[in-house]
Amino acid sequence: MSAPQPMEQVFRDLALAAGAAILQVYARADMGVTTKADASPVTEADLAADTIIRAGLAQHFPAIPVVTEEQADTHALHVARFIIVDPLDGTKEFVQRRGDFTVNIALVEDGVPMRGVVYAPAKGRLFYTRADGASVEETGPFTPGQPGPQRILQMLPADMEAVRVVASKSHRDAETDAYIARYRVADLVSAGSSLKFCLLAGGEADLYPRFGPTMEWDTAAGDAVLRGAGGQIVTLPGYAPFVYGKAGFRNGGFVAFGPALVLAQA
Repeated sequence: MSAPQPMEQVFRDLALAAGAAILQVYARADMGVTTKADASPVTEADLAADTIIRAGLAQHFPAIPVVTEEQADTHALHVARFIIVDPLDGTKEFVQRRGDFTVNIALVEDGVPMRGVVYAPAKGRLFYTRADGASVEETGPFTPGQPGPQRILQMLPADMEAVRVVASKSHRDAETDAYIARYRVADLVSAGSSLKFCLLAGGEADLYPRFGPTMEWDTAAGDAVLRGAGGQIVTLPGYAPFVYGKAGFRNGGFVAFGPALVLAQA
């Protein structure tokens, strides 16, 4: 019997396989777009990626419960340890062919995302946490089962006189803009999906605030990558610890940031 594969390799390879299926749909004129009950879009790519990831997780980690955006019957799950998946985060970016969409897979333990992978197939960027707790960006081309060169991610202290901010491309609101205005901003970048967490982790931004609603599968993998690079995330308002496994897996507002950044008064 062969030895079980490390979790980071399984997450990585499933994200790559899901990303390949997503790009097949992305290349088509008809993406098979329909509307869910909450009026959000879903495509054939979401469903294909979900099928690939759930099957792979069931094979490798049958004892760990899985929560996935596309399977509503999993949403009542309340356990201390679970895997949470967004097979295609940033569906609006996908449908509009803007490239800022990702595959998110994360392991949550006692409310904290401990392991995560974020793969942006259209941008060729792959981020994940390793077993040693470090977060890395792997450089392509990506080969299943054969990780390539990795750059260890380590956030640097922010310059409070020149804060670099990343914010949602599709969900900016007045409350978020008012919060950003409390800082001395040198650069403001709009990005979609969980890539925003990875831009922080990779040293490309210092602050990511979000007041609008999100779900835990939107944030857990990127949050894991951020934490592994020395960043953190707290609630908005209140700046309380940000935890997972909440009722309905629904997030409130939050701000993600790096070391030495002094948060504005909430």
